[in-house]
Amino acid sequence: MAAGDLIRGVAYALAAGLMWGLVFVAPALLPDYAPAALAFGRYIAFGLVALLLAVPDRQRLAALRRADWAEAFKLALVGNIIYYLFLSAGIQAAGVPLASVLIGTLPVVIAVCANWHDRSLPWARLMPSLGLIALGIAFVNHTEMGRIEAGHGPAYALGAGLTLVAVAAWTWYPIRNARWLKAHPGLSATTWTTAQGLATLPLAVLGWLLWGLWQGLSQPDQALVMGWGPRPGLFLGLMLAMGLFASWAGTLAWSRASKLLPTSLTGQLIVFETLSALAYGFWHRAEWPAPVTGAGIALLVAGVLMGVRAFQRPASA
Repeated sequence: MAAGDLIRGVAYALAAGLMWGLVFVAPALLPDYAPAALAFGRYIAFGLVALLLAVPDRQRLAALRRADWAEAFKLALVGNIIYYLFLSAGIQAAGVPLASVLIGTLPVVIAVCANWHDRSLPWARLMPSLGLIALGIAFVNHTEMGRIEAGHGPAYALGAGLTLVAVAAWTWYPIRNARWLKAHPGLSATTWTTAQGLATLPLAVLGWLLWGLWQGLSQPDQALVMGWGPRPGLFLGLMLAMGLFASWAGTLAWSRASKLLPTSLTGQLIVFETLSALAYGFWHRAEWPAPVTGAGIALLVAGVLMGVRAFQRPASA
């Protein structure tokens, strides 16, 4: 592939990872808020941002066909709502350690599934970088893996199953999104991101209302709170920031990367989200990573560099 496209695509994927990493900061800053409040609040903000940006882009949005809107709703439902709902439910059932380890496999799972379908790179050239990334993920998650114990009973198995649904949802999303964009080269990534935001808004509002109803029935004293919580100013500010940066801008950058790069490479580049989340987390805790975690970060970076170089080499190599 052209060197210019490769550089721009990796830069867009890096930008997406830097913005997606912000999602992991919000729970640390708002520990009193339920995962559902953070998830639905983020996507309502995403939809509202898209609604504002739809005004100057209304002509291109009006040109979208019914099939485009149907696809946008599918992507919004699976990649946004289902992913976060099942991930949140999995965390509540089995805890953060198991969910972190399972979600951490996404770069490898997506790259393997994409290359299995597209065969964009021979397996012999793809597997070394994936091996380094997998080893890096294991090192980074060594603490979480040490906390995973056998015999947690049905709740632990249920949590694993729910989290695996989240993994499947976000494996399907980037592959499907990339194929749609490449099959429609005239489709603007900006317009497509705004369309997904507009499709997400009614789904997120419905989820917020249903969650609020359930909260009111199970906790009558919080029936009128519905996620606003004890710090509404911080909550609203973070939701708007995530809606604009982590959702709209991050999705836009990822869609642009998806148009330029093979999906088997963009799958690997999701490690930028992991690296950003780690950096933000250590910054928030004002500490340096442990040696094993640092080694894992180095392996992740080395794996990404090796993956990029594999696509730089001529196909006849």
